Amino acid sequence: MTTTLGPLPTDRLRRWAARIGESIATPLVPSDYLDLIDPLRTTAKLRGRIVEIRPETRDAVTVVITPGRSWKGHIPGQYVRIGVDVDGVRLWRTYSLTSETTTRDISITVKAIDGGKVSNYLVRRATPGTVVQLEQATGDFTLNTGTEKALFVTAGSGITPVMGMLRNHLDQLDDVIVVHSSPTKSDAIFGGELRMLARARHGKIRLIERHTTIDGRLTPEELEELVPDYADRETWACGPGAFLDALEEHWDDASRLHTERFRTSVAVTGDGGAVTFARSGKTVEADGSQSLLDAGEEAGVIMPSGCRIGICHGCVVPLREGTVRDLRDGQITSAAPGDGVLIQTCISAASGPCDIEL
Repeated sequence: MTTTLGPLPTDRLRRWAARIGESIATPLVPSDYLDLIDPLRTTAKLRGRIVEIRPETRDAVTVVITPGRSWKGHIPGQYVRIGVDVDGVRLWRTYSLTSETTTRDISITVKAIDGGKVSNYLVRRATPGTVVQLEQATGDFTLNTGTEKALFVTAGSGITPVMGMLRNHLDQLDDVIVVHSSPTKSDAIFGGELRMLARARHGKIRLIERHTTIDGRLTPEELEELVPDYADRETWACGPGAFLDALEEHWDDASRLHTERFRTSVAVTGDGGAVTFARSGKTVEADGSQSLLDAGEEAGVIMPSGCRIGICHGCVVPLREGTVRDLRDGQITSAAPGDGVLIQTCISAASGPCDIEL
């Protein structure tokens, strides 16, 4: 008696082929080879490929990226979390999106900062063709529908989310004032484009430039003189934390002032201490003003992170033992073994010896 087997069902055949393929490809699996061939494919983790790097100033560039096909787009003013491999370590940072929403490519504009591993890599070393990791855009520093009179107050790289709004929404605004501060005229990121917009749309957009090497730092009182009707305008401000703190204290109607911070404002420092990263087997001495996130990254520990200002909770990890202090308000958090205490490393500093589950 002869038994004839029918054809394998399609799904079983695919699983069988996949198992055979993976056994041949060990230690890589077929999906790894697909990532090498097409890293931007829909089913892969979201990535992007750098296609252009344009100088903006002597220490700032615009990085143009083609995102993977699962990119969902963004609202002007939002930011994107980007992972780059620097000297063999994957580091994540967030940057405001400066591109128009009608284009397939996206762009970020990065200013190199002293000691900034990612910013200096992107400004000095990255090249077209480099593949970066991406997450979907997020953030609520966006333009309100129906805004008629707008005021944008920016300093340094704080112009980046505002430029994203201007490039996409200028036709919807009838009365715009941009007050931008930079050390010198040549240091003004997007300075040429802003001046061109002000000339081309005279009467609709007014640009007020401040150069701190000559004029000194802008104060809220000076802003009031420069823009007498500032209280009647919906205002978006982005820049150094101390300046934003001063604006928030000065503004009578807080609902009309929207601020975006790139770094945590350090209000209270810790005592510092030895920080042990348990899984990594590393111990470093951190001072009381340094976040645990920065301390870990400097030590070469792979640290989860996100916004880096305490909003997104992408850096939450267990504190196994010890004491940390919140850099924003000085609140103390302590843990003993087995407590299961979670902390945000981006806004926490050592306040004595502590042990982190990383």
